[in-house]
Amino acid sequence: MSQPLRDEDIVRVDDQVFLVTGSNTNWVVVKSGSDATLIDTGYPGDRTRVLASLAAVGVEPQDVTAILVTHAHNDHIGGAQRIRSAYGTPVLMHEQEVPHARREFLDQVSVGQVLANAWRPGVVPWAVHAIRSGGTAHVPVTDPSPFPAPGPLDLPGAPVPVHTPGHTGGHCAYHLPGLGVLISGDALVTAHPTSRVQGPQLLPGMFHTDREQALAALTLLEPVDADTVLPGHGPLHRGTVKEAVVHARERATR
Repeated sequence: MSQPLRDEDIVRVDDQVFLVTGSNTNWVVVKSGSDATLIDTGYPGDRTRVLASLAAVGVEPQDVTAILVTHAHNDHIGGAQRIRSAYGTPVLMHEQEVPHARREFLDQVSVGQVLANAWRPGVVPWAVHAIRSGGTAHVPVTDPSPFPAPGPLDLPGAPVPVHTPGHTGGHCAYHLPGLGVLISGDALVTAHPTSRVQGPQLLPGMFHTDREQALAALTLLEPVDADTVLPGHGPLHRGTVKEAVVHARERATR
């Protein structure tokens, strides 16, 4: 399922960074001149939206230096392989996420878990939408690469990976120190169709490989020096990462 990209689906964070909303999932474009880093690619059904978002911010798809993956769930890597195949774009992620992206195993919410939680508000509409958007499609990345070295990556925005395991084993957030931005993926979100609250939070428990580890990973984000958080789901958060973590932790432990 693919819907046209609307103007309001692209939020200009600053001259270099754009948060884009697709099928209930976000991705981020970080520009440097005509080049860009693309962080996540939405559901398989979001492919045309991803390409439209690049065009809207003045980036040709062949000028994407690399795709960075927060984690290899279908709603975040849905377009990665098709873009890689079409343009030769490298797809980079934490080394623990590489076999997951290859689909040597699949570590995301199961049909059984969804059915067990179907009584919860929002779960059934979300599941229907996810299926229609390609949430159960087979979308391996055939040649994903681990980060070449620790520290900042030699890509537009100089993103610094922050390993935040729990949602998946190799989940990574990305810090843009020079821009004061944290791209938090699913380690810290601000909304979700299956959540009844708004603002910084963890995803509901069924979505995490290890919820306790996901809760503990908030501590790894807490010291990050940024005043804008771009989550994998929900609107951006203006405020310190520490403040966002405090709110998420409080909501998770109520």
